[in-house]
Amino acid sequence: MKLKLLIVAFLICSFTYSQNKGTITGVLTDKESNNESLPFANVLLKGTKANTTTDIDGKYTIAILPGTYTIQFSFVGYEPVEVPVTVVSGKTIVLNKALSSGGYKLEDVIIRAAPTNREKETALLLDQKKAVEIKQSIGAQEMSRKGVSDVASAVTKVSGISKQEGTGGVFVRGLGDRYNVTTLNGLPLPSNNPANKNILLDIFSTDIVQSIGISKTFESQNYADFGGANVDIASKKMTGSPFVQISVGAGSNSNVAKLDHFYLQDGPSYSGFKSVTAPENPLLPYNYNSSWDKQERKYKLNNNIAVSAGKKFNIGNNGASVGTFITASFDTDNKFNEGVYRTNITAQGLANSDFYKKSSKYSSNSTVMGTADYKINKNNAIFYTGLFLNSTSQDYSEYDGKNIEFPGIDPIGFIKRGTFDKTQLLLNQLIGKHKYNEKWEGNWSLGYSMLDNTIPDRMQNTFVPTADGSADYTFFKNSSINNHRYYQSLTENEISANLSGSYNFNKKEDDFKGKVTLGYSGKMKNVDFNSQQYSFFPVTNKTIFSKNEFDNTDTFLNATNFDLSKGDTSSKLSQLYSGHLNIHAVYGNLLYNFTDRLSVLLGGRFEQIEQYVFYVSLDAPDGQGRTYSPVKFLPSVIAKYKLNDKQNLKFAASNTYTLPQFKEKVKILFQEVGQSYEGNDRLYASTNYNADISWELYPSSDELLSVTAFGKLIKNPINEMFTNSSSGNITYANTGDKAVVAGIEVELRKNIFELTKENNLKDKLSFGFNGSYMYHDQDLSNNKVLLENGFGANFTFKNSKLSGASDLLANADISFTRELENDKDITATLTYAYVSDKLAVIGTSERGNLIDKSINRLDFIIKSNLTKKLKLGLSYKNILNPAYRRVSEQSKAPNIKTADILASSYKIGSNISFSLTYKL
Repeated sequence: MKLKLLIVAFLICSFTYSQNKGTITGVLTDKESNNESLPFANVLLKGTKANTTTDIDGKYTIAILPGTYTIQFSFVGYEPVEVPVTVVSGKTIVLNKALSSGGYKLEDVIIRAAPTNREKETALLLDQKKAVEIKQSIGAQEMSRKGVSDVASAVTKVSGISKQEGTGGVFVRGLGDRYNVTTLNGLPLPSNNPANKNILLDIFSTDIVQSIGISKTFESQNYADFGGANVDIASKKMTGSPFVQISVGAGSNSNVAKLDHFYLQDGPSYSGFKSVTAPENPLLPYNYNSSWDKQERKYKLNNNIAVSAGKKFNIGNNGASVGTFITASFDTDNKFNEGVYRTNITAQGLANSDFYKKSSKYSSNSTVMGTADYKINKNNAIFYTGLFLNSTSQDYSEYDGKNIEFPGIDPIGFIKRGTFDKTQLLLNQLIGKHKYNEKWEGNWSLGYSMLDNTIPDRMQNTFVPTADGSADYTFFKNSSINNHRYYQSLTENEISANLSGSYNFNKKEDDFKGKVTLGYSGKMKNVDFNSQQYSFFPVTNKTIFSKNEFDNTDTFLNATNFDLSKGDTSSKLSQLYSGHLNIHAVYGNLLYNFTDRLSVLLGGRFEQIEQYVFYVSLDAPDGQGRTYSPVKFLPSVIAKYKLNDKQNLKFAASNTYTLPQFKEKVKILFQEVGQSYEGNDRLYASTNYNADISWELYPSSDELLSVTAFGKLIKNPINEMFTNSSSGNITYANTGDKAVVAGIEVELRKNIFELTKENNLKDKLSFGFNGSYMYHDQDLSNNKVLLENGFGANFTFKNSKLSGASDLLANADISFTRELENDKDITATLTYAYVSDKLAVIGTSERGNLIDKSINRLDFIIKSNLTKKLKLGLSYKNILNPAYRRVSEQSKAPNIKTADILASSYKIGSNISFSLTYKL
C-alpha cells in the first residue's frame, strides 16, 4: 500500500513539474541553400544541460522551466546564432532561424563526426581542411554560381585541369584520359567510346550531382591505374524539406543563329531514342531506310527541361528514415563551325588533304536518376542510386577542297559525311555504412553497369570532277571509305564491389589516435566491339552530275543507276574485338595521429590484373589475342602537419601504373576524313612515381590560399605518334624510357568585401583564382620503338612534351551577391579561363609536332531568387569566341624548316541562354 501511494505521489509531482515547463520549438533552415531545412543541427540553451538536435525536417523542440535564456543554434560549417528567449509556464514559443556560413571561422569549431552538406562551398572547404589527404572538390552551389551545366566543364574549374574542345575528355596536369579514373560514389564507370578509358564527362548533367571530388594523389582504396586524378561524382541525395522543382531553359548559339538553314543527316530523331539498323541486304545502296542526303532541321534553339522531387519518410519510432530523390531531364544543343581542315602535312609544309570544312552538330541528353537514403538508425545506413542515360550526337560535315588522292593536275573534290553516335547507360549501385561501436565500422558497395554505345548509321560520299575536264562531277571510289555506310557497337558490362572494415585504437580523451583499415575492391569488365562497313564503288564517270546536285545522292545510287550487273560493286568490311579487364585488389591503410598536429597515412595495395583482348581485322583475319596479367604492389604515404588552426602542410608519394586501352591494343584501322588511326598490340603498361607537397591557408569558412608543388616520373610512357610511312596514320607506342613532370599549382578564394545591412541582409564581393605551371619532358627513342614493336619511328625530335599537356592553365572568377530580402537576391559571376599551347601528336619523318594553340574563354552568369520559389538565370558564354587553331610546327623542326602550317581552325560561337526554376 505504501508503495502504491509513493508511485501516485511521484506521478502527481511529475505531472505538476511538467505543467510548470514552457516549450521552445521551431525549424532551422540553410540561408545559402534557398532556406532548405537543416537536419542534425545543434540547439542549446546556454548555461543549462538542455540541448537537442534538429530532425530530418530541421525541426526541434526543447521543454524547460520558466525563465530567461540564451538559445544557441549551431552546425558544422555555419556561423552560430544566439537569440535571447523568455520561457513562460505552459506556453509554446515558436522560434525559426536561418543559419549562414557568413563570418564563421573554421578554427572556431572542433570537428568530431558531423554530417556535411556536400553541395555547399563552405562545407567542402571544411572537409578539405580537416582531411589528411590532398584533395579538391566542387559542389552544386559553386557549379550553379559559375553556370556549369555538365561534369566535364565543372572539373575544369579546379586548378590544373583542362577540357579538350569537342569532347568530354579532360586533362589533369597535362595527363589525358589514359591517366585518369572516373567513379560514381566510389564505384567505377564504363567508357562510352572505344578510344577512351573513361566515360566522357560532358554527358553527365549537373542535375544529378551533389559534388565532385578530385584527388590528384593516389590513395590505396582507389584503383591504381592512375597518374592524373581520380574524379569521383557524388550523386544527389535528399536533404531538407519535401519539394518538387521544375526548370526550363532556352538559348542560342551565335554561329547557328546566323544560318538561314541548319542541316543534319537523315534518320536520327530529335529525342535521340530512335534506333537505326542496317537493312537485310546492306550491299545495295538503295535498300536503306534513311536518305543519303542531308535534311533541314527547324529546331535551332538549345533547350532544356528538368523535373526533380524529394521527400523524407520517417519509419517507425526508432529514428529510421528514408530520403528519396528523383530527377529527370532532357536537353539539346546545336552547334555550327567552319574553317580550315588539313591533314597529313609533310615535312616540306604541304598538306596532302586541304579542305574547307563546315560542320553542323546536334546533341541531346536524356537522364533519369533516383536515389534512396535509408537511415536505419544513427549507426547504420544504406544508399541506393539508379541511373539511366541516353546521350546522342549528330555531326553532318562537308569538306570542299583538295586531296592528293583525287585525280587530276589540281586534285579537288567534295566530301559529305554524317555520323550519329548514341550512348545508353543503365547503372545500379547499393552502398552500406555501418558503425558497430566507437571502435569498429564497416563499409561496402556493389555496382552493376550496362553500357551500349553505337554508331547506328554513319554515311559518307565523295565526289570529284569528271575526267573530261568539264564542270561536272562523279563518284570517287579509290578506297572503301569514300562511299559507305558504317555501323558500330560497343558494349561494356561491369560488376564492381568494395568492402572495408576499420578499427580505431589508442583512445586519448575524446579521440582515437590511430585507425587501421583493411579492404577489398574489385571490378570485372567485359568488352565487345563490332563494326560493319558497307562500301560502294560506282563505275567512274558513269553517273555524272553538277555541283549543285550533290544532295541528290539517293537518285544517283538508286536501282537504275547502281547496278551490280553493269560493273558497279560493293563490299563488306567486318572488324571486331572482345576482351575483359578483371582487377582484384586487397589493401590496407594505417592512419596515426602522432600529435595534435601530425598525422600520417600509410597505404599498400596488391592488385591482380588480367587484361585480355582478342581481335579480328584486315591484319589478323583469323583473329589474334593477347593477355597481360601481372600482380602489382602499390605503396603510398600521405602526411599532414597542422601548422596552426588555419594552416596545413601536406605531403603525398605513391607508385601507380597506366594500362593501354583496348582500342590501342588491337590492329584495327579506324578511318576519319583525311586521317586514320591504327592500334598496336605490343603496347604495355607504364609505371608512375608521384609526389606532391601542399601548403593550405584557410582565413575563414569560404576563403582559401593553397600552393602545391608536384612531380612525376613516368617510365615507358604511351603516346600518339605518326607512323613512319607515307600514309600519315596515327598509332600508339611506348615512345621512350621516361617522362619527367614537375609543376606548381596555386588556388585563391578571397572575399573582397562583405557588408551587412538592415535586417541582416548582406552584399558580398568575392574573387577566385587557380592556376598551374608545369615543366614536362620525355625522351623519344627510335630504337626502343623498333625493337619493341617491329616498326620504325624516325622521330623528328629527340625529346618532346607530353601529349595534351599545357605549360600554363589559369581560371579566375569574380562574384557579387546582393541580398534584397530574406528570400530575394541576385548573384552575378564573371569567369575567365586560359589554356596555353599543348602538344597533340608527336612528329615523325622530319614532320613537326601538331600543336593546339592557346585559348581564352570568358563567361558571364546572373542568377536571381525572385521569390522563395522562383529563380531566374541568364548566361552569356564564350564571349570572346576565340579561334581553336591546330598547327604543324615545322619551323621548330631541326632539319627541314619551313613556316608553320595551319592544320585546322574554327570558332565554336557564343551561347546565350535563359533559365527559369520553380520550386513547390
